[in-house]
Amino acid sequence: MELLILLASRPGQLVTRTEIAKRLWSSEVFVDTEHGINTAVRKLRLLLHDDADSPSYIQTVTGLGYRFIATITHVSREPIETTNAPVSSTVASTISQAAPHLEPMPADTPLPSQPPVAVGGNSKHHRRLWIGVAIPSVLLVAAAVRFSPNSLVSRVLNRDSQPLITSIAVLPLNNLSGDPNQEYFADGMTDELITTLVKDSTLRVISRTSVMQYKGTHKSLPEIARALSVDGILEGSVTRTGDHVHLTLQLIRADTDAHLWANSYDRTPNDTVTLPAEAAREIARRLNSSVSGRPGERYVDPAAHDAYLHGLYLWYSSNEKAGEYFRKAVEIQPDYALGLTGVAAYYGGGSFEGELDPRDALPKAEAAAEKAIALDDSLPEAHSTMAAAVYAGRWDWKWSEREIRRAVELDPNFAEGWHLYAKMLGPLNRSEEAIAAQKKATELDPFARPWAMAVILLVARKFDASLADANMRSEIYPHSVALHWVRANCYRYKGMMRESVNEMVATYKDIGDPQSAAAVEHAFNHGGMKAVLRWHIANGEKMARKRYVSPVALAQLHAQLGEREPTLSLLEEGFRQHSPQLLWIQRDPEFDFLHSDPRFRSLVQRTGLPPIF
Repeated sequence: MELLILLASRPGQLVTRTEIAKRLWSSEVFVDTEHGINTAVRKLRLLLHDDADSPSYIQTVTGLGYRFIATITHVSREPIETTNAPVSSTVASTISQAAPHLEPMPADTPLPSQPPVAVGGNSKHHRRLWIGVAIPSVLLVAAAVRFSPNSLVSRVLNRDSQPLITSIAVLPLNNLSGDPNQEYFADGMTDELITTLVKDSTLRVISRTSVMQYKGTHKSLPEIARALSVDGILEGSVTRTGDHVHLTLQLIRADTDAHLWANSYDRTPNDTVTLPAEAAREIARRLNSSVSGRPGERYVDPAAHDAYLHGLYLWYSSNEKAGEYFRKAVEIQPDYALGLTGVAAYYGGGSFEGELDPRDALPKAEAAAEKAIALDDSLPEAHSTMAAAVYAGRWDWKWSEREIRRAVELDPNFAEGWHLYAKMLGPLNRSEEAIAAQKKATELDPFARPWAMAVILLVARKFDASLADANMRSEIYPHSVALHWVRANCYRYKGMMRESVNEMVATYKDIGDPQSAAAVEHAFNHGGMKAVLRWHIANGEKMARKRYVSPVALAQLHAQLGEREPTLSLLEEGFRQHSPQLLWIQRDPEFDFLHSDPRFRSLVQRTGLPPIF
């Protein structure tokens, strides 16, 4: 209200952020004024239904302050009529000084459908100034809050008796560096705040991918909090320029939008490694949810840490590009545990997806994970990457299960670990357990891997359920390549070839390959699904001359054509290469015609998988 009065009292004029800070907070009150001003402006815009990009009321003057641009009509003042409840002279004086043209309105005065900025006239009734949907009568409350001895601190910092905050969402930090190339740093700091809060507090902390959808959003904080089912929101910004890093954070109670805590940190780039942990522990102490007794952390080279953050930022879109930075992090600091988990994830993930030659990649994945565990046995990521490495590289089901169980014991909210567990259980013919594990992963992080449940259902041969889940999620993620892939397979298994080809075409279009999309469409129109498969085989063999292509992927194409000999030959090559993709051949209906073949049975037996035939 005070900000609204300040802006409206100087219509059309620039009101600087310094002036706002002096008006809203006394020097005795500790609060991060930068975020306090941003929050106050956001609240006003929300109430006024004002658009920051095309404002009708409050215009932002970048880097300086704000200007009230709506037309204001001043009305003459009449004496305030007293009521049975006397108003203190302090409060009355405050109202007179702060807003000489404002008077309380009767409680039954209707609000206009489109709130004008000012309404006046020569009526005998009270003259009224309407400013948005803010009712002037609450000035009595505002004045009392401002001048009562302790209530301002109570209101601003919310130190009154309210329910404890037990859950929190860390919104993506705003990158205020003026350099879009620093976006990875802001996202990395966000991720580390989340990770440290999980480790150092008893709070339920929303996962990274769930909060990243709100990056750059204009939704209100209470709306975000309701969507994520949390009690508190942590928001802020980070600026990195030259040899200076500035981090500002504020903690907000979700139901009231009230400030609980705010702070700012100024550091050199060499000190940013420990900054998220420092802030997270301060927040945990503020909410009385600290976890004590955590051992000291090893030294981390700032350059290695920065490379890891860069890799983490890229890993969600490109495993290959992320791997460059993960390897760089370990080159800078060979004993950097998190960097080693990134390297293990790169090599293991590339092998699982058939992008990297497993003969070279899997030993490197296991070595990196083993070293990470030796350096920090408390890292869930270290155990999950070890689980993936021994599952894919050694085909040791018991060892891999011990490691993944250890990962989720260390962090029961580790959605990545639960997803990997689900993926591992499928080939072991433990379908119901796999579905349960993926349900857990999806509950913990509903926005990570929107295709994951559909894939687990597909491996379980629940094609209708898989298709239904994929269709539902495709409404939200219409350009997800993975969802196109799931639907293409479901339709093919159900004999719906036209629909399957449509999904293939959509996949190529979404990855920016219209030539392949046109080639698939042309092949189907002139030769049906067999022609499409022939085109894919030729294309795969052409790609294999330039980079690694899994022989199991080519075997699957020949299997769809019912070609026994080339299928078995390619599967044997996959076995010699120790391809992780070989572990799913029993679950793929395309290989069912080989279940009675002794060579296929021998292949399955040699992998150690429990047979389903």
